[in-house]
Amino acid sequence: MKLSLKLGLFLFIAFSISMAGLYTYAYLSPKLDLKTSGSLYIYDNEENLVYQGSSTNEWANIDEISPDLIKAVVAIEDKKFYQHHGFDYLRIAKAMYLNIKNKGIVQGASTISQQYIKNLYLDFDKTWSRKIEEAFLTLELEVHYEKDEILEGYLNTINYGQGNYGVVNAASFYFNKKPSELTLEEALMLAGIPKSPEKYNPVADYDKCKSRALLVAQAMVNNKTMSEETYSNLFKEKVDIYGERKDNNLQMLMYYQNAVLKELENINEIPKSFIDSGGLKIYTTLDLDMQTKLEENILNNPTGDDAQIASVIIDPHTGAIQALTGGMNYATSQYNRAISSKRQVGSTMKPFLYYAALENNLTMASKFSSEETTFNLSNGKTYSPTNAGDLYANKEITMAAAIAFSDNIYAVKTNLFLGVDKMIEVANRVGIKAEFGENASLPLGTTELNILDFANGYATLAASGYQKETYFIEKVEDLEGNILYEREKENKLVLNPNYVYILNEMLANTTNANFADYTTPTALTIASKLSNKYAIKTGTSNADYWIVGYDEDILMLTWMGYDEDKNITQQVRKSARNIWADTIEDITKDKEMHWYKTPNNVVSVPLNAVTGETTNDKGKMAMYYFVRGTEPNYSPEQYASSSN
Repeated sequence: MKLSLKLGLFLFIAFSISMAGLYTYAYLSPKLDLKTSGSLYIYDNEENLVYQGSSTNEWANIDEISPDLIKAVVAIEDKKFYQHHGFDYLRIAKAMYLNIKNKGIVQGASTISQQYIKNLYLDFDKTWSRKIEEAFLTLELEVHYEKDEILEGYLNTINYGQGNYGVVNAASFYFNKKPSELTLEEALMLAGIPKSPEKYNPVADYDKCKSRALLVAQAMVNNKTMSEETYSNLFKEKVDIYGERKDNNLQMLMYYQNAVLKELENINEIPKSFIDSGGLKIYTTLDLDMQTKLEENILNNPTGDDAQIASVIIDPHTGAIQALTGGMNYATSQYNRAISSKRQVGSTMKPFLYYAALENNLTMASKFSSEETTFNLSNGKTYSPTNAGDLYANKEITMAAAIAFSDNIYAVKTNLFLGVDKMIEVANRVGIKAEFGENASLPLGTTELNILDFANGYATLAASGYQKETYFIEKVEDLEGNILYEREKENKLVLNPNYVYILNEMLANTTNANFADYTTPTALTIASKLSNKYAIKTGTSNADYWIVGYDEDILMLTWMGYDEDKNITQQVRKSARNIWADTIEDITKDKEMHWYKTPNNVVSVPLNAVTGETTNDKGKMAMYYFVRGTEPNYSPEQYASSSN
């Protein structure tokens, strides 16, 4: 006998013995609970179920599912499903050959059993340890369950796009039907979606979904479960797409759910092994009414182009994130800009500079000249920032006016006067996680920041100097109701409440028409929309527009711009401002809102809005706030003339 033949025989026997041992081990292992393993149930802040993840309460038995769908799925996903024992070894060998030949992944070889096991997990890690674990679980699945039971579980857990997991949800959402009522064409469309749920679902792209469905049909012809004649008569008429969810139909809600799952992955108190096998009930901070109003106002203020959005609404009392979107439509783009992107924040960085200024003995009335300026820097270089529209006061203005106008010259002068490290220290203190380079342009927001991290910083200002990490998850339970994790409340004072109050009063002047001078306050265009007082700051870079505003009870931060670096339009600026204002108004309607109580150590003085001098012109007057003892040394007569 030739050596190669002997070696081949030896390898075959060794492989057979190994597989027999593995199947025996799998048979002796505990039986998997298919309807609860890896299931996720996400609840809003009123404990209403808003999301069912890898598994679903609505479970269709195999005899309640269209036979056409069953045949279609087997044909396109795993034509030897009823013959193999968990793995299609010839298919694996063919896939390996093609992938090696093409120097890349061009074909997969997962069986329905393997895919079903993956559906029971929170992540799809491609590490060898995970692949080995999945292989063992696939063996356990095959030895403990009949093929129809495995297929039933697979169809009830697969991702069908648009936030639909499982055949019951998918049939209801796309066609307003039960799984047993699907037509052949509808079954083909559903069978094709899991290849790429965001690409092939009929709501995102009907034509791509139809093309994929025809590939599924051809696989059925090849598998001899559809005749050529039936194939040739498919899709003679367009299939009606229902495209609505019975409970809610929010196209941006999945961004919030995505953020919840990201936070879940970082909770150390919940063992990964339990997550994989036990199922979880996740109670979140989601306010579904706020989420709905946010989405409605985004859709009601279109930009007319491919601009994207990220927005968060936060409770300043706790840091709870009550609503969030990371894009315009999760079905067309799953990239969650709110938690994953980094953008230049523009002038929305300035409040952290001006807090540092207040903390270092400057006041609302401190003055610098606003004029075209070239700065000579310590490194020998020069820096020549400009104001928006090249508009300058060409005179001294106060810090209060500089914030209202978002004057860049004043900001750079303040930054260099204090020392560039002062603003960085404040930004780090309030929870903005970023590496800042010490440079003159820092207060103009030239550093790229993560949107949610940036919101952390503003949440500290909204909470009067108390740092509260923003969060999505209140508690996590197992399916038996045992608490695995519960959020601990944070309340760490990191800023002086006196200075924060003064800063917040300055930010409220961005809608104060009394500041109109060489330019107008940056948020004046939305002032007529607002029923309550808010601290507001806007910011702009070439590709980004920001607006953030808050009071004691609510904070909302909104970014609009483009994924590709191109200049934002005036329409983007207008849409972002209106989205912010309209959403805040809708959320706070019929609610008692609260502005901050003046601290005992803070006094107010009516002064000229722009110059900080005494005035008797009420149309040019604004309230200036000072820590007691730092107010201007005007005579009682001058104060009296200011208030008349």
